[in-house]
Amino acid sequence: MPQSLASILVHVIFSTKDRRRLIVPGVEGEMWKYLGGTCGKVGCPSQRVGGDEDHVHILCTLGRTISIAKLVEEIKTGSSKWIKSKGPEFSSFAWQSGYGAFSVGQSQPPQVIDYIDRQKEHHLRRTFQDEFRAFLKKYDVLMMSDTCGIEARPGKAISPRWGSAIRGGGTQGVAHFARCALGWRISPRWG
Repeated sequence: MPQSLASILVHVIFSTKDRRRLIVPGVEGEMWKYLGGTCGKVGCPSQRVGGDEDHVHILCTLGRTISIAKLVEEIKTGSSKWIKSKGPEFSSFAWQSGYGAFSVGQSQPPQVIDYIDRQKEHHLRRTFQDEFRAFLKKYDVLMMSDTCGIEARPGKAISPRWGSAIRGGGTQGVAHFARCALGWRISPRWG
């Protein structure tokens, strides 16, 4: 085959530094457009961007020549500079250093889009921390409690090197990873 092809959908989640509620209604819509535009510029077209005042959800197609780490770096760097230009109230804006990236099956975008669209409603009942813990549990990913504030489940592997963790299974050999503030790789249980 003379060409390289890929179709990998990714749900990326990250928060503002210290989960500060800085993505306020006055800039929220522009922020989502900016983040979606950045995804497109790096070859990862977004299907939906949304979130709440302290975090972001992005559903995008991962480009075949970019890593998830580079995608998130580009999104965070550009948007931090952009929002600081919106006024003095955003001068201290920063993203948390970590993120989560979760694979999405080809039939799942409608559900993920609906989930992203209902973030405001969803967070009337559940904190971002609880939401993120639920994603980690669903995807069988764990984090170190002493560096990330989320408890690891017994019997799971954690490696101090940075990188993605590959988990096979079913028809999707997929990569799942989350990264905490100190750069630890969080690995799923190796079967």
